[in-house]
Amino acid sequence: MGKAQLMWQQGMKFVGMGETGHGVTMDSSAEVGGEDSAARPMEVLLIGLMGCTAMDVISILRKKRQDVQDFRIFATFERAAEHPKKYTRIHLEYVAYGDVDLKALERAAELSETTYCGAIATVRGVAEVTRTCRVEPAPAPAG
Repeated sequence: MGKAQLMWQQGMKFVGMGETGHGVTMDSSAEVGGEDSAARPMEVLLIGLMGCTAMDVISILRKKRQDVQDFRIFATFERAAEHPKKYTRIHLEYVAYGDVDLKALERAAELSETTYCGAIATVRGVAEVTRTCRVEPAPAPAG
């Protein structure tokens, strides 16, 4: 069984630590006793989900020998108006930059979302998760 811990810093500021020992700081707005000094817990949840699927997609694209120069995921979401204000819809836009086949990107995202990403599997059935994919030219070298 895995273990994690959360430590109170002050006000509404907390540092969470998972098995790796790396900390994630969270805070709230001043209206509820925080200092607005860090991401909100629900933001961290969404960012974690994005990181989970991004790591899968990059891994799959590398195995497919796709020349990814840069990669980003943009998310839009809806949350319930009433408590617990859960995510009800999350749309992920996967964007690969470089000489990447769009079908390879689409397949990598599909595999991540349906097979590999534990974060998406955890929210599936609670939030509707949708996706789009696009490929853009690699950014021009600085100089």
